Amino acid sequence: MKAYDIKKGNVIEHNGGAWQIRDIERSSPQGRGGNVKYRFTMYSVPGGNKLDLSVGAEDELKEVELARRQATFSYKDGDAFVFMDDEDFTPYQLDADVVGDGAGYITDGLTGCYVQVIDEAPVGLQLPTSVILEVVETPPELKGGTATKRPKPARLNTGIEIQVPEYIANGERVWVNTTTGEFGGRAD
Repeated sequence: MKAYDIKKGNVIEHNGGAWQIRDIERSSPQGRGGNVKYRFTMYSVPGGNKLDLSVGAEDELKEVELARRQATFSYKDGDAFVFMDDEDFTPYQLDADVVGDGAGYITDGLTGCYVQVIDEAPVGLQLPTSVILEVVETPPELKGGTATKRPKPARLNTGIEIQVPEYIANGERVWVNTTTGEFGGRAD
């Protein structure tokens, strides 16, 4: 698999171990013939050791074969998140550091998640592309403002904060993109 095909959440093999990609930085040098470089922040699976890897866009990386099991969020056990397999009801327990920033998008009964499993051990989580969350705190809309779109901060029921358009009020349910953390529209 070429480096430019790698997405957040993919698991690759590096130095004989499995590593999950958590963050991707892309840099394109200016000028002619500049090669695009990718810098991956990745964590060992299992274990959670951090490693930064810089590669060229055309470099080959080997993706690790892992099972993806569709699961539903069940409950939180201390700092761990427990997901229930949709087919055979196997519980998968993922630590908070494995879930990472995705914790801000997880609500009771969240469906469409995929737990990544290597050798029967849950090692990663793929969230749905977008989720519905409720706005619990946002400033009121300014009347008589200009016709331009001005975003305002909004705290959601999971504790994360995103930018929303001015017309969104407390108590509204909104779509949020789990990859970018951006507002995606009203849900109702």
